[in-house]
Amino acid sequence: MSPEITEHGWGRIVVEGDRVYKDVKLFPGGAREWDWMETGTSHSPGVQPADVEELLESGARVIILSKGRFNRLRIQPETLSLLEDRRVEVHVLSTDRAVSLYNELRREHPVGALIHSTC
Repeated sequence: MSPEITEHGWGRIVVEGDRVYKDVKLFPGGAREWDWMETGTSHSPGVQPADVEELLESGARVIILSKGRFNRLRIQPETLSLLEDRRVEVHVLSTDRAVSLYNELRREHPVGALIHSTC
């Protein structure tokens, strides 16, 4: 099961066990800091296929991508194509809606998420 997000606000996401992140990768069995520098991600062009690979490798069959609180983080079309090709259900939402849906689905599905806590 994927861990629960217990709190979130500007620049802060708290995951069960009181682990605090700025941006977070969540997946079945764990969570870790989402370090954009690992893949060269930036607001534009946005979330890259490499950003979701770890979620897929962890067995996520539903993936939630947060576009930030003001929808400034873009999602590369190649990322969506990769998920479609792998027959993974994907939801692209603002941060508040992404957190709500993630917490709702995490008990019933192998879910992964990339949550951006700011803009």
